[in-house]
This record gives sequence, C-alpha cells and structure tokens, in this order.
Amino acid sequence: MGLPYGRAKNSTPLRLDEANGSPDWIVPEPPRAVHGHARRVLSLRAVKPDSGLCFEDLHVGDEYRSPGRTVTEADIVIFAGLSGDYNVLHTDAEYMKASLYGERIAHGLLGLSVQHGLLARSMPDRAGERFVGLKWKFKGPIRIGDTLHARARVVAKKDADEPGWGVIIMERQVLNQRGELVQEGETEHLVSRRLG
Repeated sequence: MGLPYGRAKNSTPLRLDEANGSPDWIVPEPPRAVHGHARRVLSLRAVKPDSGLCFEDLHVGDEYRSPGRTVTEADIVIFAGLSGDYNVLHTDAEYMKASLYGERIAHGLLGLSVQHGLLARSMPDRAGERFVGLKWKFKGPIRIGDTLHARARVVAKKDADEPGWGVIIMERQVLNQRGELVQEGETEHLVSRRLG
C-alpha cells in the first residue's frame, strides 16, 4: 500500500503524489543509497522549541480527530519484547481461546502509545510543549485487527507555576472500528506563552 502521500516499491525512488502535494510536515530528504540503490526518504521535520502554537493560540473546546491505525499481531509481539510484559493475555493464543475474550488482546499501554502517536499526527505543533500529567482508564479490550481512532479536546487552560508557560488539559478517547470506547483519560501539557 505504501505511504499516503507517495509510494515506494522495492528499491525504486519514492515519488510524491503530484495531485495531492505534500503537507508541510513531510520533508523530502535527498536520495541515499540503500543496498546499492538510490532511495528517496520522507521524514517528519524537527519541531523547534520556539515553533508551533503558543498557549494563547489554544482554546477550550478545540477538538482533534486522528486517522485510523490497525493493531496487528506484530505490534503486540514487539510491544511484549519492548516492555518485557509477556502476560498470557498477550502471548498465549491457546490459553486465551478459553478466556473471556476468546483470543489474545493488546497491552493497555500499547493502546495508550498508539493514541499518542495518532494524535501527534493530527494536532498542530505546540511551542516548547512538555507532557507533564496523565490520568487514564482502560475501558475495553483491544483485539488483533482492531482499527483505533483517537479524539482529543482541550477542556481547560490554567497558569503554570513556571513563568512563561501555561497548562492545557486535554480529554482523550480511543475508539475501535465499531465505535466502542476502549480507553479514555486526560493529559496535561506545559505550553510556552508568546514572548513579549
């Protein structure tokens, strides 16, 4: 299937879809050699601490919705290896056939990580942002093959203890392809104020 803004096949150079163009957050890099063949790579541009929306630009009620992402068996196996969490819920297909779920399910923290990545792709950059707090609930299982979507809404803004910063509180939800709520919670972010 390839990237949404272009296509790479084997070792042929990546060509951007001329009709759709390229969003400003995707930056083509110069061709580089991979296994003796020239490859063109797209990468996300680096976020500079002074770029993006400032605290004053964000408003209570701002909403964001992500694209979807399907959770695969490979995601679960890799996350088990990365986290060291080899609980039978995630790793023993035979045992889980007789369980309440009838199959293996994804780690709750894998779902939390996926929603963070989905929303990072869907929300504008925030100047000097620092993630500082989390309250989270795991409401239902995430199954192999589920496609997750995330929603976020700014629910509060307040002054930070540190001068030059403000705090935004975001309510977040993770839903599967059937619209079932599988995770929800709140995140707190320090965002820099506009200078001057």
